[in-house]
Amino acid sequence: MKRVYYLSTCDKCKRILSEVEDIDTYELIDIKQQPISEAVLDQLYLFMGSYESLFNKRAIKFKDEKIKSEIKGDNDYRRLILAEYTFIKRPIFLNGEKIGVERAV
Repeated sequence: MKRVYYLSTCDKCKRILSEVEDIDTYELIDIKQQPISEAVLDQLYLFMGSYESLFNKRAIKFKDEKIKSEIKGDNDYRRLILAEYTFIKRPIFLNGEKIGVERAV
């Protein structure tokens, strides 16, 4: 299973995807059209070891101090990622048993 979770409107995602030679061998999943499910997020968590490592702290919505103040632990990062697609780092490459966040594997 080779998948890429990305955002089609993100210039960074477009640039990274254009640099991957075998991108046509990946299933491309636009997280705006098909949000990350709980099951997929939990699978990514197993690879990464924390939800915080999957969280995009550069997201515009994260600049809101109210959102920052409500984060007390890893489960809060999980809840926010599931609630808003912009809170997950992207692109995420899955290639069998390997994961690459913001880079191909």
